[in-house]
Amino acid sequence: MVYFFLSLSDYDKYEHNRQNKTMYKTYFSALLGLILFTYSCTTEKTKRNIDRETLLKEAPVLSPEEFMDFTYLEEGFELQLVASEPEVVAPIALQFDHKNRIWAVEMTGYMPNVDGEGEDSKNGKIVILEDKDNDGHYETRKVFLDSLALPRSIALVEDGILVVEPPNLWYFDIVNDKAQNKTLVDPQYTQGNNVEAQANGLFRSIDNWIYNGGSNKRYKKTKEGWLIEKTHLRGQWGVTQDDDGRLFYNNNSQNLLGDYFLPSLGSNNKNLRKVSGFNERIVDDNRTYPSRPTPGVNRGYVSSVLDDSLRLKSFTAACGPVIYRADLFGEEYYQNAFVAEPAAHLIKRNVLNFNDKNKIDGAQAYAEKEFLASDDERFRPVSLYNGPDGGLYIADMYRGIIQHKLFLTKYLKDEIKKRDLEEPLGYGRIYKVVPKGNKSQTKPISDSPQDWVQLLKNENSWMRETAQQLLVDNKPGSVIKELKQQFNQPVNKHEYIHTLWTLVGMEALSSEEIVNYIVEEESDANLIQLYTALEKTDDSKPTDDFFNKTMSLAENQDLAPYIAFKMDVFEEFNSTFATKLKVQLINDFPESLPIAHALISNAAEKEDELYNSLKSAGVSQKAIIFKEIEKVQETIHKAGKPDKKQELNRKYGRGINLYKSTCQPCHGEDGNGIDFTAPPLNNSEWVTGDKEKLISIVLYGLSGPVTVDGKVYDVPETTGEMPGVINNPEMVEADLALLLSYIRNNWNNEADDITLEDIHKAKKKWKDRKDPFTEEELNDY
Repeated sequence: MVYFFLSLSDYDKYEHNRQNKTMYKTYFSALLGLILFTYSCTTEKTKRNIDRETLLKEAPVLSPEEFMDFTYLEEGFELQLVASEPEVVAPIALQFDHKNRIWAVEMTGYMPNVDGEGEDSKNGKIVILEDKDNDGHYETRKVFLDSLALPRSIALVEDGILVVEPPNLWYFDIVNDKAQNKTLVDPQYTQGNNVEAQANGLFRSIDNWIYNGGSNKRYKKTKEGWLIEKTHLRGQWGVTQDDDGRLFYNNNSQNLLGDYFLPSLGSNNKNLRKVSGFNERIVDDNRTYPSRPTPGVNRGYVSSVLDDSLRLKSFTAACGPVIYRADLFGEEYYQNAFVAEPAAHLIKRNVLNFNDKNKIDGAQAYAEKEFLASDDERFRPVSLYNGPDGGLYIADMYRGIIQHKLFLTKYLKDEIKKRDLEEPLGYGRIYKVVPKGNKSQTKPISDSPQDWVQLLKNENSWMRETAQQLLVDNKPGSVIKELKQQFNQPVNKHEYIHTLWTLVGMEALSSEEIVNYIVEEESDANLIQLYTALEKTDDSKPTDDFFNKTMSLAENQDLAPYIAFKMDVFEEFNSTFATKLKVQLINDFPESLPIAHALISNAAEKEDELYNSLKSAGVSQKAIIFKEIEKVQETIHKAGKPDKKQELNRKYGRGINLYKSTCQPCHGEDGNGIDFTAPPLNNSEWVTGDKEKLISIVLYGLSGPVTVDGKVYDVPETTGEMPGVINNPEMVEADLALLLSYIRNNWNNEADDITLEDIHKAKKKWKDRKDPFTEEELNDY
């Protein structure tokens, strides 16, 4: 306790300096939390006598044991504590290594108060947690890397680790559990300062590439260095995959989004904005069923947000999804999708339908209840994971504030103050869900490559994925023969898929071998993987057997889209064959949007050529591909004049930076909007029309449907509400004027600039306003 008072004294000394004040306040709060936690552990192993009414009214900090008493879980399961403060603080991302240790990202600096003051403090860490006595509780903490500002993701790769510290993506060698040889992989991994919308994930997919949420980039480490390629823009926070390697994700208001096709396909043409089969709604139902009133959400004052009992109606902070893929829970849970909702203190379970090879859908598992829901307002599950033991792991930031300052409303600030949710800080928990009574622990994976090969068929996805990564990272030549034997005689589907991509990742399978496998293979599921793995090489010369087989398989509606997505490879093999194949695909499936988009995706800068070649080959003009090519041509036309960029940078520099951090995550770099998030700003009458309407929307927000360029945008095509910036203390009016002027003159837009006087006029007119506008209101005014 002496140290406690010394720290308080230091804090008082620095009160005149805001930066140091904030740093000490954060430190003091974390120390206080640690003292309170230690006190509760040492003086009272039994739980305090806290009743539910007090919990709902005052939101006191609960010990993990007390938290479990106020948490409701599906019958037959239980929560087990894996780690808590002080071993782990504010965990937002986890990764197990093959020794069963947990590498945790601690975003300690996130929102230390309602104004976010001091958020850029370098107090974030990457820590290694270890369960040395194998009792399931990770009692040992080792700091691997500290002094990080808002770190957000990690990925273990080869003998090192990728670490995201915005805006940079770093790679460190790991030497005796210490960070060595720091290398910059990408100086623009994230953009802007909107913490909720920055890139994250670093998810190692079955195809050996690293994919991300909130980003259209993918990464791979090679002998020559790091490859960075464009891919589809996916989701907001978190990425996961199914057994076939298809990716799933979400945004704040969408339960579950995902891809119908494998992730490497369909992203070759930047002018094809929406590729059918990617960024699709997997579960349409976004309703939530909290166990407690949830007034502490950002726009709780809007009638559509909370129900009559003040419970959140629909997702507002959906994040961190995982496709559960282990046998511990039982067959009915396998490949179910679990989604975290930290604003409503719950975890949702969705049952997915994989019966159609080229479409996935699903539904919530229960009517009007959740898999897990807590009465504890500080329970903030942000990321979910499959674990080595088959458990479902939960990263819980355990804090009062979850909404970022950028769009924090006055209403929510008042709710936070009302229940003292700013403090204390310095908490964090990791839990796992297991069947009741389950005490089993999993042994670490050995260092034997032969053992890794055998794990590729394991029923637990974490085991087989980790084994694949170990083989790809280490490339032990001694097991290549065994892998190829295993590939020819797989025990199950898992072994086939993981062995294929392991051989590809180890550069031990040539295109010629893949071509031969395609000729011999009969399983549609296996052919999908083989065609996806097929790449262009100078030495590959397919035989007539391959071409004939491919032409025959192109008649199969399940395989046809995958064949169309690989048209760039067939063009390299034999352009005459490729042309004949395109015509056959469109004639056989004239109304197939995925096939049309697959062909267009491989015709970047050659859309006119594709259009004319199909037309001259006699393809019916009623085929949907012609209309889709015309849409792409219109997109190119609407992209705006390329010579605008230099002039825009000169006039609106600070406004451009503000757009990237505040607007781009929802409206897109090209201003054409992002599916399920926000409508376009390009060619929008709301942007180029009446100044006061535009300023009012940006200041106070817009709720409900809105018509842009003749099209109505509403839920679920968008989130249904745009938050205003009126309560953001960091929003500089001069910069806001530059931002609005920038969007009025970027892309295809042309309009006069917004001035400071215009903003002051709107603020004066609406000085007492709290609610967002509706389209009807603005049109009336």
